[in-house]
Amino acid sequence: MSKRWQDLSQAQRRSIIGMTVAETAFKAAMLIDLKRRRANEVRGPKWLWASTALINSAGIAPAAYFLVGRIK
Repeated sequence: MSKRWQDLSQAQRRSIIGMTVAETAFKAAMLIDLKRRRANEVRGPKWLWASTALINSAGIAPAAYFLVGRIK
């Protein structure tokens, strides 16, 4: 059974908002970095990495990009 927003405590609401802001910022950083890099500086197709930003991944997709997807 899922809870409604008004049923959550203030701490739970703040936590959800904080995690949402952090994930959005992480995805924005990934997309900005991806846009600025040339194709030969990225492992795999850039469009595929960019499409992972559409997935609600709890930060896993951007972390994978920064750890594996970029060629230094």
